[in-house]
Amino acid sequence: MSPRPLLPRAAPRSTGLSSAAVGAMIDAIDAAGIEGHSVMVVHRGAVVAEGSWTPYSADRPQLLYSVTKSVTAMAVGLAIDDGLLALDDRVVDLLPERAPREASRQAGRLTVRHLLAMTAGHGTDTLADAWDREPRDLVRGFLSVPFAAPEGTQHTYDNATTFVLARIVERVTGRDLAEYLDDRLFGPMGIDDAEWDRVGGGAVFGFHGLHLRIEALAAIGELLRQSGAWRGRQLLPRRWVELMTTKHIDSRHYGEDEHGADFLSGYGFQIWLARDGFHANGAFGQHCIVFPRDELVIALTSAQYTIGQAQEVIDAARNLLVGLGHPDPAADDQALAARLQSLALAPVVGNAGAVTAVSAVVHCPPEASAVPPGTRVALEPCGDGWHLRLSGVGTVLVGRSHWAESSPRGRAVCASGGWSGGVFVAQLFLVDTPHHLTLSLDPGTGRADLIWDTVPLTTPELRRHLTSPLMTRPDHG
Repeated sequence: MSPRPLLPRAAPRSTGLSSAAVGAMIDAIDAAGIEGHSVMVVHRGAVVAEGSWTPYSADRPQLLYSVTKSVTAMAVGLAIDDGLLALDDRVVDLLPERAPREASRQAGRLTVRHLLAMTAGHGTDTLADAWDREPRDLVRGFLSVPFAAPEGTQHTYDNATTFVLARIVERVTGRDLAEYLDDRLFGPMGIDDAEWDRVGGGAVFGFHGLHLRIEALAAIGELLRQSGAWRGRQLLPRRWVELMTTKHIDSRHYGEDEHGADFLSGYGFQIWLARDGFHANGAFGQHCIVFPRDELVIALTSAQYTIGQAQEVIDAARNLLVGLGHPDPAADDQALAARLQSLALAPVVGNAGAVTAVSAVVHCPPEASAVPPGTRVALEPCGDGWHLRLSGVGTVLVGRSHWAESSPRGRAVCASGGWSGGVFVAQLFLVDTPHHLTLSLDPGTGRADLIWDTVPLTTPELRRHLTSPLMTRPDHG
């Protein structure tokens, strides 16, 4: 059964938007080499365009990576509105037992405000360094990393700041961050299927790991566009939304040597400012773009292969601005809807091959592989596809000329494959993430490779991403 709709539906022409402009946006995303997964356009409060590229589905929550940061900031705003927290509260006062014994003076001066605007004063993202210093306590590790500039003077995109904010919210509210957001935000909005990735200590990451359906992502954008109001209720304080989406510091791109006007327009509170709005951005192509003056929200989940493609998505979204006030005939709206309903990623082309089972052993380098070298891979024909057995992972269904879905460890994977030139090739999509893998199996040599097209940021270990509930960093607290 499909989830209850969160937003009303309307034809583009009824809100004054050109359906051709929506088509131009999709064309621009395709031309940029971006693999679309799900898309939704909201204009004047109504969904006017939506679609998912098979085997992805609008009904499945998607990993949003750093879009999670903006949602964590909403929890901070709620705690402040409840009188439990203040922007100028010091981190070491809020989490005293997690401060290093010999914390620097600057570490002792850091406030909630510095964390929100990512102006702690570090020169680069501290996540890896902080976890190397304190694998079981990222807060202590973060406060131990040396500073490169005085606090409040320089923006540095830093995942650890949001982890610390999440722990602060939990301390002052006495609630798990996910539970707090379910109670105060997601539940009242009608979002009842949010999912979270957690670290070994059981806490949600805060800076990453939130999974939402594409409509829930669009609804979050609409909530911000409406200054925190939702169906007549003020779920987020209007003043807090204003603070989140106001420039607090000149921004620096999160990618070294990367450019893009909409990442250099300033940084708010855990959200990027744009030339004509603001946007939440997640790794590998997760976007929530808001043009407030134009009453537009664009949500996109996708697979991007370069950092620069994030700017290309925002540029593509600007096609919609050209189409405002220029609605097209009803027939064009219908043609757009048909196009969006037929979006699909092509399955693997190949033949049925041998009717006997074959096997091989993985040999690809561990940094690119989804399974350890030496993992045994067995392939057995079944019906209109194959059973792919991965030692230590489970059995994946692979469709011939179609996508077959299975859940070997509780989370879905869709796969398609076929034989070509004596080698079996398959694509395996982890369809609640932006990631997929390519399998090649050569029974003649006994060698198999299972390689990520884009390696997940938490771990390349496939088993972790297929296991429910999610805990992709069990080695960290």
